[in-house]
Amino acid sequence: MAYDDTWLIVPVYNEGPVVEGLVRDALQTFPNIVCVDDGSQDESAECILRAGAHLVRHPVNLGQGAALQTGIEYARRQPGARYFVTFDADGQHQVVDVQRMLVRLRDGEVDIVVGTRFHDSTRHIPLTKRILLRTVVMLSPRLRMLDLTDAHNGLRAFNRTVADQMNITHNGMGHASEIIDMVRRHSWRIAEEPVTILYTEYSKAKGQSVVNGVNIVFESVLRSGSRR
Repeated sequence: MAYDDTWLIVPVYNEGPVVEGLVRDALQTFPNIVCVDDGSQDESAECILRAGAHLVRHPVNLGQGAALQTGIEYARRQPGARYFVTFDADGQHQVVDVQRMLVRLRDGEVDIVVGTRFHDSTRHIPLTKRILLRTVVMLSPRLRMLDLTDAHNGLRAFNRTVADQMNITHNGMGHASEIIDMVRRHSWRIAEEPVTILYTEYSKAKGQSVVNGVNIVFESVLRSGSRR
């Protein structure tokens, strides 16, 4: 299957040790990748250019939500862009999962497919993360209403309709809850796809701290409460 109509959007912040290899690997399947260097202080930008991806740079670190919005706006301006994928830069996401998600999008029965790590055994998920993510789902009426099981999986694939309406205003990690709000507000047809998250020592070190995780939980609850 050709993927000329698909754009991978990769937010990057200080991912110099891994981003070049990640981009080179993904380019073997997906010819269109835009990396948004979100004010990195390491060699991330040089690595991205060497790998051959499109590069957009924020002069200062604005947060993952802002980097995603910048990448989406860049990708939707490209001729022939029909499908869009948000893909983490730390090596957790798998190209083969994206391919399955795109099959579902191309069938036309959904507008957005989000990854879920909560399928089969969950023992590979770090315990703290498992508890936090389950808590977000338990406390969020929006997630339960949409029958979603993974609140903060960064692997998402969506069509042109969603891309044109996507307007992330939350710069930080709370953008995940904001996207769920947009699903409801715009009546996007949504589905989950089981995906494999690769937890390496590097990705675990780059992941959310417990404090940030707790902040996400409270923010999700407040957002849910304010929109009832």
